[in-house]
Amino acid sequence: MRYIRYAFLGAMAIVLIAVALANRGFVTLRLLPAELADLLGLTHSIQLPLFIVIFGGIAAGLLIGFFWEWLREHKVRAEANRKASEVKKLERELRRVKGQRDEGKDEVLAILDEAR
Repeated sequence: MRYIRYAFLGAMAIVLIAVALANRGFVTLRLLPAELADLLGLTHSIQLPLFIVIFGGIAAGLLIGFFWEWLREHKVRAEANRKASEVKKLERELRRVKGQRDEGKDEVLAILDEAR
């Protein structure tokens, strides 16, 4: 299984390198469309190779997706934490009740009862 993973990662690296080599040309990224930028006075722009723009878009999409999924699963995580704390509380109560039940018994018999 490890070799399949390494083969997949190697193939992915080759594809990414090929995309980067095919898209080395520089492009201009602007903050706003030209007319709106002139109107507002925000004429910020930057020149980057196209493959950086492509890979940056992919990375930004992945990060936004991970964050969105993390927010979406908040209810599930909160419910799991509530259930875990309830289980711990019930386990403490069970130990307390067993301790009260075995209070007058011989220690050996109490250990044998707990082993069952």
